[in-house]
Amino acid sequence: MTTPSPLTRPPYPSRAPQPAPPRSRRRLVAGLAALCLVAACAAAAAWWTERKGNDPLAGRPRVTDTRAGLSYAVPDGWQHDAAKDKHLVDAFSSQISKTSGAPSSGGGTVLTGRAGQVVPRADLRRAAESAARSNAEFFFPDQRATVEESHAAELDGEPAYTVALRIRNGDDGTSRLEMTLVTVHGERTAFLLGLTTDEADAGIKADIHAVVAGAGVV
Repeated sequence: MTTPSPLTRPPYPSRAPQPAPPRSRRRLVAGLAALCLVAACAAAAAWWTERKGNDPLAGRPRVTDTRAGLSYAVPDGWQHDAAKDKHLVDAFSSQISKTSGAPSSGGGTVLTGRAGQVVPRADLRRAAESAARSNAEFFFPDQRATVEESHAAELDGEPAYTVALRIRNGDDGTSRLEMTLVTVHGERTAFLLGLTTDEADAGIKADIHAVVAGAGVV
């Protein structure tokens, strides 16, 4: 067995450090606590500033859907009627909508709700794709739906999955359905469902993307 070189031995102190007097210790602990608090506040402020800076809907009114456990902004020109939320079918708990300014009768809607069961992260894709097709059949019966997007996402730091379907409405045009499913802390699963009844209206589609991007969990 090779004897360690003196240069590699741990530098044991020749004298054990003496504890600080009680008052000094209290001042030291208080000082460290204050520094930690200041650092935490600064970090939180930086996070919030960065998030607001990246949120195109910062400063807009928000809907807080406690049943779904989601909060999201209402874009300019969109409406939210809390009284009407009470009359939605059981699958949905809140809704915002906008009528298109185009000559067509198109428009946009965002609906939120809570899934009936918790969806594990590994199953988010399967569940989101299935839910998107199920909703397409509900809102656009007998219309052909094709997958336009299917990708992993993140909503307020939580794992999510987004699926977008393009729906052909016969000879009348094309609609779009976008389903984002999110599982929060592995304890509950909620969704945001965006519907565009006139895909040619790029502004409404962009608004739906902004709503989803700026959504948070509550």
